Amino acid sequence: MGGKTAERGLFELYRDDADEADRLLFGRGTYPDRRGFLRGAGLAAMGALVGAAIPFHRNIPAHFLPMALAAEDVIQGKDGLTVLNDRPLNAETPPHLLDDPITPTARHFVRNNGVPPDEVDAAAWWLTVDGQVHNPMTLGIADLKRRFDVVTAALTVECGGNGRAFFDPPAKGNQWTYGAVACSEWTGVRLADVLKAAGIDDTAVYTAHVGADTHLSGKEGKLPISRGVPIAKAMNARTLIAFAQNGRPIHPMNGAPLRLVVPGWPGSCSQKWLTRVWLRDRVHDGPKMTGTSYRVPNRTVAPGEQVDKKDFVIIEAMPVKSLITSPATGHRIAGGALEVRGHAWAGDRKVDAVRLSIDFGATWIETVLDDPANPHAWQNWRASVAFPWPGYYEIWARAIDSEGIGQPHAIAWNPKGYLNNSMHRVAVTVG
Repeated sequence: MGGKTAERGLFELYRDDADEADRLLFGRGTYPDRRGFLRGAGLAAMGALVGAAIPFHRNIPAHFLPMALAAEDVIQGKDGLTVLNDRPLNAETPPHLLDDPITPTARHFVRNNGVPPDEVDAAAWWLTVDGQVHNPMTLGIADLKRRFDVVTAALTVECGGNGRAFFDPPAKGNQWTYGAVACSEWTGVRLADVLKAAGIDDTAVYTAHVGADTHLSGKEGKLPISRGVPIAKAMNARTLIAFAQNGRPIHPMNGAPLRLVVPGWPGSCSQKWLTRVWLRDRVHDGPKMTGTSYRVPNRTVAPGEQVDKKDFVIIEAMPVKSLITSPATGHRIAGGALEVRGHAWAGDRKVDAVRLSIDFGATWIETVLDDPANPHAWQNWRASVAFPWPGYYEIWARAIDSEGIGQPHAIAWNPKGYLNNSMHRVAVTVG
């Protein structure tokens, strides 16, 4: 079986019929029989597939495909990003390229909805603030710098669909795996300060954001996306109107020369190429704010269940999540201990713990977890992990937030493929 084709085929096999995939790959029957089969010829077959013995094979849950078989080749893009779509451009960063505590601009993921503007001259850029305000304003970037406090903060931005590729049944949309997340340092002014200067009317309840990108159809005046947030989130001290990324002008594909950064909420709230913020006396109803866009069911639903549109609610804070950035899947070591590290974040909350498992969740290893650089920055963690015997291992990472909520083992399915915060897994071979 050839590399990428075989890996994708295995994923599709598990996606379409996990029980049949288990039967074909590991023997007859489903969950009860599978563990018995893994003590014999099935274990030998799996070991042959991953290239080593699997010391904790008895703990492997049904329907779990070893990560060594799931890794796909990286499509080279901007400094190693994997391009998922080119119209509009969407590209994610492989986890091992997100190892830096602060995400370099060249490795910040790209999520576009329309066609970016051709002209992004900072000196000629204007932002309008209007709607339910007493003093509508039009400001240049120089005005923002002159009139308001300029602040810098490390802020986590994650696409609401990050992890969609692993939904079963599949969900339509960009098939993000793990890399639609980043934590760069953003410099700008607080949106709250600008809104206060505009004089917020008592009737204002929601913001509405407009960018300079154009709809893929080319239709004049049609917006590709225009989302907003409740006034309380807009007034958060970490919600920025940003004009710099990692101390330099924002990358054009990340919204130069001006964008919103609304950390902890879906990245779609962080309007790029920002030209207007207007306050409304109702929940904003712009493109991708209505129907099922960036919404999830108001209850737990079964995989594949049909859900009435009236039962969807707008996504606000993102759930607790972690990412293993080192080692990468496929790493091999001769033996001994291995440093494992990564990041964790939790929407509007803090992460209290990150734990690792090398025995398919039977036991857990504590990590050293750093405090965030500032509120809404991801938290870096690390641990030294010793492997007891040679063979194939999976390292699982599970974060727990400040409210005691931890990452689930399985995906909480929803029709649009949002908010997958199941545990990240990487495969390593010892010996």
